[in-house]
Amino acid sequence: MRLFDMEEIKVHLDKVLKSRNITSKELAEKIGITEANLSILKTGKAKGVRFNTLMSICRELDCQPGDILEYRRDYDESN
Repeated sequence: MRLFDMEEIKVHLDKVLKSRNITSKELAEKIGITEANLSILKTGKAKGVRFNTLMSICRELDCQPGDILEYRRDYDESN
């Protein structure tokens, strides 16, 4: 049986912003959150994200949640 060694959600918001030629400041203003809160989300330090915020980001960037967020897990092969 494989045991999860580490699980994480990777945030690819910077990549999507760059591909859309939009700054963090512009996105934060458009979706009604502070640039500081958007930075917390971008760096993966957020404990969670509200669906309303995620929907607003996707609407403004014309993307899907999976374009921004990626679930990753590494297995401990020794067990």
